[in-house]
Amino acid sequence: MIRVVGLRAEAGGRALVDEISFELAPGRVLALVGASGSGKTTIGRALLGEHAPGVLLSGTIEVAGKVGYLPQHPASVLNPVRRVGAVLREIARRHARQEAVYGQGGTPCRVARRRASGESEADRISSALRRVELPAGEDLLRRYPHQLSGGQRQRLVIAQTLLTAPSVIVADEPTTGQDAITKREVVGELKDLARQGIAVVLLSHDLDVVGALADHVVVLRGGRVMESGRAEDVLTRPRNGYTRRLLAARLPPSPPPGLVGTPPHGEVPPMPVRLRVDGLTVRHRSVTVLQDVSLGVAAGRCLALVGRSGSGKTTLARCVAGLHEPTRGTVLLDGRPLARSLSRRPREDVARVQYVFQDAHASFDPNRAVVDQVSRTAVRLRGMSAGEARDAALDMFERVGLGPASVARRAAGLSGGELQRAALARALLASPEVLVCDEITSGLDMITQAGVLDLLDELRRTFGLTLVLISHDMGVVARLADHVVILSRGRITEQGSVARVLDRPRHPLTRDLLDVHVRRDSRA
Repeated sequence: MIRVVGLRAEAGGRALVDEISFELAPGRVLALVGASGSGKTTIGRALLGEHAPGVLLSGTIEVAGKVGYLPQHPASVLNPVRRVGAVLREIARRHARQEAVYGQGGTPCRVARRRASGESEADRISSALRRVELPAGEDLLRRYPHQLSGGQRQRLVIAQTLLTAPSVIVADEPTTGQDAITKREVVGELKDLARQGIAVVLLSHDLDVVGALADHVVVLRGGRVMESGRAEDVLTRPRNGYTRRLLAARLPPSPPPGLVGTPPHGEVPPMPVRLRVDGLTVRHRSVTVLQDVSLGVAAGRCLALVGRSGSGKTTLARCVAGLHEPTRGTVLLDGRPLARSLSRRPREDVARVQYVFQDAHASFDPNRAVVDQVSRTAVRLRGMSAGEARDAALDMFERVGLGPASVARRAAGLSGGELQRAALARALLASPEVLVCDEITSGLDMITQAGVLDLLDELRRTFGLTLVLISHDMGVVARLADHVVILSRGRITEQGSVARVLDRPRHPLTRDLLDVHVRRDSRA
C-alpha cells in the first residue's frame, strides 16, 4: 500500500511538485500523466526515497514493503562494464541472503517463502528472464548491455526488478521505444504483477497503455494536479481543459484502411536519391545483425525503419551516421561513398548526416550545462564563434519548445522529454541534409510530440531535409513517412510506400506490428 500526503519538491525556491496526495492499494495501478517536466519522475523518485541533487522534499510518504523501479532509460541502471549474467547472479544472491522479514502476527513474507521453496539461484534467474521473454541461455548471460537492443535492455531491467520480489513497482515510461508486440508483452507483465498483489505506479505519456493498465489516473501540469479520478472517467469524460488537450493531440495508433496515402504535407515529386545503402552487412562476432540490406531515400523524403527490438534498425541507422562500421557494404550521399566510420569522415560530412539518439540522457555530459554542449556543435561543425553559436542554440531551443532557464541546467535537471528535444536541437544546429531520428518522440507527451513532428515536417518541406525515422509508433510513421522498410533479424521482410504497407501489409510480422491495441481485460 502507498499513501502520499502533501508531497512537495522544490529546488532553488521553485516548486517542482506541490501538494500531491494519493493512495494506492495492493494490486492496483495508478497512472501519473502529464507533459515532460510536469513532475512525474520527481514523484516516482520520491516514492523510492530519492531525489535529484539540490531538491528538497516535504510531506508524508508511507510505503508497505519493497519498492522496485523500472526506469525510462535502461542504460541508467545497467552497468556497461559487467556481463548480464554476473549482475543477475549478484542480485539473486543478495536477495537470497536477506534475512526473513515478518509481517503482522509473525507471518513470513514472500522472501521467506521463496527461500523455503528451495528454488535455486539459477532457477530464479531463468524464471525472471522467461517472464520478460528473454532467453535464459549463456549467449545472453555472457553479453554486455551495449550488445542488447533497446527493447532487450528494458526487459532485462524488469527481470532484475522481479528478482527482488517488490511489493510496489514504479514504472517510468516502461513501454517507451518499444514495438507494438513488445509493448503488449510489457503491459501483460505489469497486469500479471498487479494480479499478484503488487501495486504499480505508472509514469507514462502513452495514453493507450494508461487506458489498458490504470485503475486511477492523476493528470499533472507544472507539478500540480489538474485532474484525478477513475481511468475510464478521465480518459473518456475529462473535466479539465488541459486533459482534453492531451487527449485531442493523440495521434491515431493505427490509421484506418484507406486513410493513409498522401501525407499531410502533400505529394512530393520524384527526386534523385540523396541517401543510398548498398549491400550493408554487419556481424557481431559470429552473429549476423544485418544481412545484405539495400535501400534509398530522396531529398525531402522520410524513410521509416520499423521492426521488433533487436531487428537491426538502430545498427543500420548507426552505420549510416558512421557510428558503427559495417562488415560489408556502402553508404552513399548524393552518389558519393561516405567513410565507413565517423572518425574518418571530414567535418563537412559529419555535419551533413546527424543522429538523434533514443537514449538522450546518455548522449549528454552530466557535468556541463546543456546549452554549452549544444552550442559547441555550431562551433565545431559550422565554424561559428562561441557567442554566435550560443545565440543560434537558444534560437533552436525555442523552436523545439525549450526556454533559456531549462537549458542553462545540467542534464540531470531536465526531464527525459526535455532532453530529447535538446538532442534534436543539437542535431539540427549542424544544418544537416540527412537527419537520423531514433525514437525521438517516444518520451514526449502528445502536445509536445505534435509540435516536434510539425517542425520536422516544415524542415523537410522548406529545406529538403531527408529523414531516416526509427519508430514503433505507427501514428508517427503515418504522419511523416513516405516509404516504410520492415526489418526482422537483420533482413528486409517488407517495404513499400507508407500507403501500401500500412493499408495492405503482406508479411505476418508487419500485421503483428500494426496490431497496436493493448486490451484491458486480458493479458495482451
